[in-house]
Amino acid sequence: MKGNNYATGRRKTSVARVWLKPGAGNIIVNKQPINEYFRRQTLELIVRQPLEHIGVLDKFDVYAIVDGGGWSGQAGAVKLAISRCLQQVDERNTKLLREVGFLTRDARKVERKKPGQKKARKRFQFSKR
Repeated sequence: MKGNNYATGRRKTSVARVWLKPGAGNIIVNKQPINEYFRRQTLELIVRQPLEHIGVLDKFDVYAIVDGGGWSGQAGAVKLAISRCLQQVDERNTKLLREVGFLTRDARKVERKKPGQKKARKRFQFSKR
């Protein structure tokens, strides 16, 4: 185990840089406690999932810097980065995290709007006459 572990996570258009170090379980996101930054309980749960799954929620401090996207994308990006840090901490964690899909990068992004259509897939109403 190394002192500080660093990893990057991405989701939609969000990018998270995360440092994981031994500590008391404090999670700081953009210089704010997690409950102040992610105001919804569900987003906090998403970020904590990898730590809870391995059972090290109170053994590591997490420091994260997140840019871009919305709340949901940022939470997903932090979750992926934390999972990658835990993988660096101990290689045995890889199998546990891989089984539940925490190490898989979710590549879904918003599809672009096409010309001649209302949105990405929605078209204007067809008129026969």
